[in-house]
Amino acid sequence: MRLMFPERIRVAAALAILAMVFLFGGNADAQKRSAAPKKATQAKKTEKQVRDAKKSTKSVAKKDTRKDSRKDSRKDARKDTRRGKDRVADAKSKKDAKKLHETKREAAERRRKEKEREAAILAERRRREQAAREARERKLAFERGLRTETVANISRDQTEGEDLNIRRAAVEALGSHAGSIVVMEAKTGKILTIVNQDWAVRSTIRPCSTIKLVTAAAGLNEGVISKEDGSVRDINTRRKLDDAIAFSDNGYFQRVGSELGNTKLVEYGRQLGLGQPTGINLEGEAPGRLPYSNNNARIYSHGDDTEVSTLQLAVMVSAITNGGNRVLPRIPRNSYEQTKFQPFYKAKVEVPQQNIRRMIPGMMGTAEYGTARRGVDASLGIAGKTGSCIDKGSWVGLFASVAPIENPKYAVAVITRGQSERGKYAAAVAGKVYQALSRNIVRTDRNLAWTEFKIASKAPATVANTADEEDDDDTDASAAASGSNVASDEDRPVVVVGSAPRIVTIDKPAPKKLVQNTVKSSPVFTPVIITVPTDPSQKTRERVVQPNQ
Repeated sequence: MRLMFPERIRVAAALAILAMVFLFGGNADAQKRSAAPKKATQAKKTEKQVRDAKKSTKSVAKKDTRKDSRKDSRKDARKDTRRGKDRVADAKSKKDAKKLHETKREAAERRRKEKEREAAILAERRRREQAAREARERKLAFERGLRTETVANISRDQTEGEDLNIRRAAVEALGSHAGSIVVMEAKTGKILTIVNQDWAVRSTIRPCSTIKLVTAAAGLNEGVISKEDGSVRDINTRRKLDDAIAFSDNGYFQRVGSELGNTKLVEYGRQLGLGQPTGINLEGEAPGRLPYSNNNARIYSHGDDTEVSTLQLAVMVSAITNGGNRVLPRIPRNSYEQTKFQPFYKAKVEVPQQNIRRMIPGMMGTAEYGTARRGVDASLGIAGKTGSCIDKGSWVGLFASVAPIENPKYAVAVITRGQSERGKYAAAVAGKVYQALSRNIVRTDRNLAWTEFKIASKAPATVANTADEEDDDDTDASAAASGSNVASDEDRPVVVVGSAPRIVTIDKPAPKKLVQNTVKSSPVFTPVIITVPTDPSQKTRERVVQPNQ
């Protein structure tokens, strides 16, 4: 080693090493010295950092705390919200549950009420069906009662003095109808038969549309109805007199009646024999009644508050068509009266004949093309008036007529009762009676309406079926033909009996009212019925007056 490195080199090396040691040592001290402040600064920085870190930690902690608190508050809020929502949900669910319960309860209540309603409807339906059955049974019982009463009454009729052949034909014509029939000589008042005398003589019923003949007679005589064309003075109507009678136009006669007034209807009704006994030689005759205190328009068209008997209808149409003589109807009670029946006039209708006969074309139209056209044979010269209305618990059908109209021989009046009855069916019954009398009906002038009133007849095929009366429809009413022998009508003496009060018309030069004023006068003598003694040897000569033809 010494050989390799000399001493001198070794010393230099040692010195160099020492220098290096000192150099590095100083640097180390310097570094240490310089590192101390750095360490202090660093320490300060570290402390600051620590403090800052602590602060930041604290702040972070605070922030975290605040954040946590906010989170907690939010959580709490959310919890509260959730709780609120839960409470709301709970409340809603409870409410929904309650509502559902209420809905179910209401639905159950509705079902219960619906069942009750259905049960009530069913019970009501059953009640109505039962009521309908009972009503039908009552109707059938009522109908049977009417028919039973009719049959019983007919069996009790006093047939002495009647024409039994005509009676048989009338009973057959009535058939299954409940009602009454009067067949009388229109000029003499001789009763040929009365079927069901209790109903025809001893009871009365509403005249329905047959009262229109009284309204027409009053309207013609008082100047409310024009005798030339049948129009109503100062009032427009869709029909004139002839068609108004034939089609039973309610509105026409109500307008006429409103111009006349109640008093006039009563006056002319009494003149035509209504509201008083006819004087027939049967016991218990009902007088009927007139609407003395009723001003309703229906009294002129429907016969409200008025009652008539079948016999009174026969007397009324006879007076209208036989020259104005109100006959005294009588049943011949012995052979002498049967062979030499003496006619009696109870009163004279104090209306000019040209006025009262002005109704005849309309009465002919009733049979030719009006409400009775399907029930009667117009070729027999039948003229009349139908009626249909409800009275005494049932429908009433009426027909008052004469034939032949040119020289009236027979008056036939029919009244039927029942739920299906109408005037056209009563006319059909009368039509059968006229068929039985047809061999003794002789026409002398088949153009009476034209020759006397210059009114052309209407063909049934060209006349519209527009009747106002309830009985007008298209149902056919058959008329059966049968024959019998009846006595001929001969000219016989007439005994004039005391008349009813006369009506004297006072002419005014310039009347202001449509209805002319009239004055009643009392009869000079009390009406007296003169009977013929049974024993011809005891007969005394009575004052005899020939009838005005």
